Amino acid sequence: DCLACHGDADVKRANGTSVAVAAPAFSASKHGAMACVDCHADLATLTDFPHPDTLKKVNCAACHDDIGAKYRDSIHARAREKSGLNVAPACADCHGRHDIRGPADPTSRVSHAQVPATCGTCHDGIKNRYDVGVHGLALKSGDAHAPVCSDCHTAHTIQRADTDASRLGATAECGSCHTSVAEAFARTFHGKVTQLGSARAAACADCHGPHDILPASNAASTVSPKNLETTCGKCHQGANARFVQYDPHPNPRDYKRSAVLWWANRFY
Repeated sequence: DCLACHGDADVKRANGTSVAVAAPAFSASKHGAMACVDCHADLATLTDFPHPDTLKKVNCAACHDDIGAKYRDSIHARAREKSGLNVAPACADCHGRHDIRGPADPTSRVSHAQVPATCGTCHDGIKNRYDVGVHGLALKSGDAHAPVCSDCHTAHTIQRADTDASRLGATAECGSCHTSVAEAFARTFHGKVTQLGSARAAACADCHGPHDILPASNAASTVSPKNLETTCGKCHQGANARFVQYDPHPNPRDYKRSAVLWWANRFY
């Protein structure tokens, strides 16, 4: 009955275009075994046709309560539900409406490889930066382990990135992949102060950037030799060529990186 109006073709009405539901796509979705009234509960009680535009919004949390609780604690939910920013994403904006597929399906909007494109529908400028960085390029080359938005920001409990808590947690997030580098960073003054809870010291993104991360061999990188004075100078005014010889990731077990530290470590 619903597909008589909401079928594959766009159905014109006096007040505009109805919502079109592609029946094959819905059947192949995770919700294909469900009926329309399972989500659009108000329809079960209607006696008039056509139905009014005042139907209640679909409540995904009625079934996905655990995920709904996480979402309600996110910056997206606070923007939408508390600040009235209706353009902030809700469930359907990321997962789709009728053709919802699981993350293991490569055609899903929330599959690993598709996450940047999905987030990029709102965060277009950030996606453009991500695409030219080492993570984005690795993903394009087919690296299934390349981090995407949800790996660093989570999928549902997304928080503001400009808070002290977010900055202090960045090292742990980066360290989940870059283990040895994070361990080396923890030995430095920056790392020690960060561990003590101060957000004033530099963390990973302060030096490498948050999205358009480039290797030091790239002249455009914030950590390339020619840009180090500018990068360090953001915190350390007057940083010069001698100052930037400081090793931000010392490894006493790596002789090639720091022979002095290697010998000191052997001595002690």
